[in-house]
Amino acid sequence: MHPFGAKPVSAAAIAALTLVALTVFAHAQRGEFANVPPRFIDGPLPDRDFAICRLMYTSVRSERAGGGWRTDYPYGDKNLSIRFAELTKTRVSFNGPRDPNHYVVRITDDALFECPFTIASDVGTIGLSEEEATRLREYLLKGGFLWVDDFWGTPAWEQWTSEIAKVLDPVDYPILEVSMSDPVFHAQFTVDKVPQITNIGFWRRSGGLETRERDEDSPYADFRVIRDRHGRILVVMTHNTDVADSWEREGEDKEFFMQFSPAGYALGINVLLHALTH
Repeated sequence: MHPFGAKPVSAAAIAALTLVALTVFAHAQRGEFANVPPRFIDGPLPDRDFAICRLMYTSVRSERAGGGWRTDYPYGDKNLSIRFAELTKTRVSFNGPRDPNHYVVRITDDALFECPFTIASDVGTIGLSEEEATRLREYLLKGGFLWVDDFWGTPAWEQWTSEIAKVLDPVDYPILEVSMSDPVFHAQFTVDKVPQITNIGFWRRSGGLETRERDEDSPYADFRVIRDRHGRILVVMTHNTDVADSWEREGEDKEFFMQFSPAGYALGINVLLHALTH
């Protein structure tokens, strides 16, 4: 089990600490998605400290501005890991200074069971084979955790729910709404509203005024979960929001950062801590 713990840090400290990213980590325009080779787990992990695993999957349909499994990879995973190490007592696995270990894992890889925490974006495009569904079910019921993010509107929601139903029968594992009083929203920071965060390209095109990427079909952000019979969260779903863009793009635009990153990190760190403590 990974050591963890919360430091008494206010939400304002997120902004104060991560604002350095605007000068330290600002990088050149690289297009909507980074063309970075996936870092697969090719053997035993270097240590038992915390690391994020990005779930690789096959897309069977397309979404506007979607990038399939690569969406928000790798900078979202790297930046969240860095801030998680800075803002909590969790031992995060690092390969070098400011280079947290982060991995891509195929659903059918045995390495999946090395991952304490998995994340996937643009899951409104996902398609799961019978073998993948079986393996993902086994992973989740054995203690795994999956957060799916950055999928917008009704068609994407319907695609995702049809696929996750292959993994977890909705009769036994229904998708549930979550009250803002739930412990997941108070693991370290008090989150009183699920932030609707748009990708930075859409935000720029709207002049920084619009966050609904699918207009009336994405009126507000949703936070839903699937729990096991003991109440443990197996899957977190943030729909009609792109929380990971608030991590991925933290160093690209000061206004975007100030509008979205503190809230995005507060939610992200809460979810990570909840996953590791339940």
